[in-house]
Amino acid sequence: MIDVGVTAPDFIAPAVSGGTGVELELFRLVEEHRAVVLSFAPATFVPPCTAAFAAVRDAGWDAREDLAVVALTGDSLFAGFAYADRFSLPFPVVADFHGGVAESYDLLADSWEGHSEIPRRATVVVDDDWTVRFAATTHDALDRASPAPVEQATATLRELGLDVDRPTVDYDGSW
Repeated sequence: MIDVGVTAPDFIAPAVSGGTGVELELFRLVEEHRAVVLSFAPATFVPPCTAAFAAVRDAGWDAREDLAVVALTGDSLFAGFAYADRFSLPFPVVADFHGGVAESYDLLADSWEGHSEIPRRATVVVDDDWTVRFAATTHDALDRASPAPVEQATATLRELGLDVDRPTVDYDGSW
């Protein structure tokens, strides 16, 4: 896993944003916001990961001008379209189909559920100076971590001066 305090790797990747396929450019998000939350999942439709994404959605993190949120999954762009639509995800969903972004963050799973070269479940906070300020992962994407990585990230965002609500991850939702 990437270390706190290091410079975050930049990336450009295909994503679904607002129902449209786009190229997500991390450098633009870092330039425009005080912090960027990168939330990794091995695949779309993984219930604990979906619970975390929904919690961030419900906490309103995406509606802030000083904070950007990006979901990154090991699935295709087409799966990202269905996923973002099904769960009304208002933030971009990156298709890290071959794990290139996850690998640059040292978050590539050796294997998971028979798949390889996919992201591990993790949350990373990058500040506006490109410094990784927070990084947490779970042992397995199906773990019901308490607190979840996105919940843990709240304290770091507050330290950066962002008055954000703490997401409440409900693992027992209709995922």
